[in-house]
Amino acid sequence: MKVRDVVIFSGERFEVPQGIQRIDHRATHGWQLRYGGTKLFSDGSPDGTGASDALAHATRELLARIARLPAPSRLQRAPNENKTSDLPVGISGPIVRLRREAGVRDCSLAVSLPRFGDSPRRRSVYIGTENTYTPEKYEAALAQAIKLRLQAETAYQRAATRAKRAAASELTTPAPQRRAKR
Repeated sequence: MKVRDVVIFSGERFEVPQGIQRIDHRATHGWQLRYGGTKLFSDGSPDGTGASDALAHATRELLARIARLPAPSRLQRAPNENKTSDLPVGISGPIVRLRREAGVRDCSLAVSLPRFGDSPRRRSVYIGTENTYTPEKYEAALAQAIKLRLQAETAYQRAATRAKRAAASELTTPAPQRRAKR
């Protein structure tokens, strides 16, 4: 799991895991957990002496949330405003092509299949030729395209969660090490 060096207002340095932010504002001093919602772990003191314990509690809660919640998804959930069709996210078309050898145009839908940690794949779902195209074939192809996209999104989410949990397991000690002032 990614960690970063944070220097708080008292000059103390901490190694803080990704998903925890420092809040130092007027009378509020603590660590804010930002994973599956937010929660503030207050230092309990205005001079920052409780920062280490508060960070330890925040880190334990972060690890518990990572263990039970799915990883946050970066997949797009709604179509762009510029999209001119009413097709779901990741599906475009119908795309009409003229194949020279056939001499007849055919029609298909393009589906973007996301893959965690890799570039997305594109699949084509065949609808029919200009002679065989029907609304029923279009609906069947659209259902197939939606099914492919949902399967890819589910696999993406599982892989993202698995990777997040593996990274969290590297953070074995929930009590972060306080570093000396510089």
